[in-house]
Amino acid sequence: MSQQLVVGIDIGGTNTKFGVVDRRGNILCDGRMLTNQYEDVNDFLDELHQHLSVLIEQAGGMENIKGIGVGAPNGNYYTGNIEYAPNLRWKGIVPLASLLEQKFGVPTVLTNDANAAALGELIYGAARGMKDFIVITLGTGVGSGIVANGQLIYGHDGFAGELGHCIVIPDGRPHPGTGALGSLEAYASATGVTASALEFLATRPDTPSILREHSKEEINSKVIYEAAMKGDPLATEVYEFTGKILGEALANFVMFSSPEAIILFGGLTKAGDLIMKPVREHMEKNVLPIFQNKVKLLFSELKESDAAILGASALAWEMKD
Repeated sequence: MSQQLVVGIDIGGTNTKFGVVDRRGNILCDGRMLTNQYEDVNDFLDELHQHLSVLIEQAGGMENIKGIGVGAPNGNYYTGNIEYAPNLRWKGIVPLASLLEQKFGVPTVLTNDANAAALGELIYGAARGMKDFIVITLGTGVGSGIVANGQLIYGHDGFAGELGHCIVIPDGRPHPGTGALGSLEAYASATGVTASALEFLATRPDTPSILREHSKEEINSKVIYEAAMKGDPLATEVYEFTGKILGEALANFVMFSSPEAIILFGGLTKAGDLIMKPVREHMEKNVLPIFQNKVKLLFSELKESDAAILGASALAWEMKD
């Protein structure tokens, strides 16, 4: 058995993406399906098996597949279970890795989506050759994967690395999902950027902005980005505010694990210097002198459309033979 390929599966609240990947990170074939139309996980797995079986045959058959890697919300690396994921229809504890092993007959490993992203950067992306780095995913939420001494940090229970839920502003903005007050995710996610813009529109009536031409319902991170790119003063201020909070949080993370680099990934990074300049400024301003100008701030090198599959596939390459 040559076993020169792996399968990567990324399970999201709405869509599931999957593909067959070689050692160099080439996705030989891929597909996607809806996650949220399956109330029973077994129905979901039956459909997934049908789709993947076709792709695996295209790639030369099951004898070429070393294993399967899965990134999923609340995925526990130690148990192979998805545990109480709030944005999935399957409630409680779902033994996903063992169910997939039964379906396909190859070893399967699972972790949460941000940890998978960190492994993707380590094997295929901006962190190649690094032993200490942090990946921060800036999307609808704020995810994180921490690699220290060449090892992904899982913690004693498999759930380490929830940097997005660290409190950055005590008694600050409530998080819509957890109810926590002042978490990083409430400010530095796409959802947080939108909340900041709405707050600024209400509390800064004298600041001119083309955002005032939109209804509250129309304002989202894309509209704010487009306004900022046109030089809109209020939208620019939103990015400076967001960058300040994220930079201060990254300073804490630097002093915790002294990474060689922090790699930013996700929709908010499209803003480029609009967010990166204040992030860098406030990170450097808030670390001790021994950490200053040592940590690289990088954007992910993974193509956004491929990153989820590559991150999940990286898990399978990490498995012992």
